[in-house]
Amino acid sequence: MKALILSGGKGTRLRPLTYTTAKQLVPVANKPILGYVIDHIRDAGIKEVGVIISPETGEEVKRYIDAGKRWGIRVTFIPQSEPLGLAHAVIISRDFLKDDSFIMYLGDNLLSHGVSDSIKKFRKESPQALIFLKEVDNPKQFGVAKLDRKGNILHLVEKPKRPPSNLALVGVYIFSREIHAAISRIKPSFRGELEITDAIQELINMGHDVRSEILDGWWLDTGKKDDLLQANTVVLDEYIKRNVKGSVDCNSQITGRVTIERGASVRCSTIRGPVIIGKGTEIANSFIGPFTSIGDGVTVRNSVIEHSVVLNNAFLSGIERLEDSLVGKNTRVIRKDTHHKALRLMVGDDSTIEV
Repeated sequence: MKALILSGGKGTRLRPLTYTTAKQLVPVANKPILGYVIDHIRDAGIKEVGVIISPETGEEVKRYIDAGKRWGIRVTFIPQSEPLGLAHAVIISRDFLKDDSFIMYLGDNLLSHGVSDSIKKFRKESPQALIFLKEVDNPKQFGVAKLDRKGNILHLVEKPKRPPSNLALVGVYIFSREIHAAISRIKPSFRGELEITDAIQELINMGHDVRSEILDGWWLDTGKKDDLLQANTVVLDEYIKRNVKGSVDCNSQITGRVTIERGASVRCSTIRGPVIIGKGTEIANSFIGPFTSIGDGVTVRNSVIEHSVVLNNAFLSGIERLEDSLVGKNTRVIRKDTHHKALRLMVGDDSTIEV
């Protein structure tokens, strides 16, 4: 079994942040989304990992993963010059995949339970594909599956105008080598892409055994700001523990599950968890509320921040209230007057905001 992680694409739904950062490297609870994906792959015992990269962000992804030694995996980087579809990503990975079974995992998706049990199920039952489904409120935005009363897959369709169900295909798939033959029989969709949904449907048309698993845990697609903030909330709520390694003065109050990394300092402030504060960050005369992640080297002074993600080396001062916001690296957010209002921001890297 091998793994194919998709870490290309342009990340248009997260612009302007993704003009300078790969969407898969945007952090959730101060850890890149891609890191959680690789953790799941490693925990499933997979050692051979192919990573699809794009011309725009490929070097950044390479720097983060390096050779994969921190996970104990062997990595092959596979350039995709244009985002021509998930099935196209499989085509250009054929030299890496050969005829092995593989799990394909979109690098901006997160699953609550990992994939170890599903891979064991696939190996035991030997279908040609195992797909993951999740009930959603907006099926028009996803590939959708229609099942019969016994749970067998009847039909799949990509981003339908009239969805046959509310069961969306999650961005994780397990395939045997038969997927290559199915992909060779499909044509580009109306979007000009080779859709993996069409390839799975072709497997069904060819009479192969395609099975599904309906997720009972959470699934997070972090492609948009609000999705990423929701992912940050869920991961903080589930994983963050009280772990104060940095310095906290006697005039500060830390309540709940708060992680303060080594080298960070908190002065005359209140931190109410779940919250994570990165290395070398300075918090002074401020309130940091629940479900907030603050990266490394950040400075926060005389400000109130809740339910937000602040990336490395940002500087925030005099902000009456910042909520539901995503603030990029090296960004300055500074109050210049006394007009009070709550801010809702999505700020790209290297920006200056005066409010």
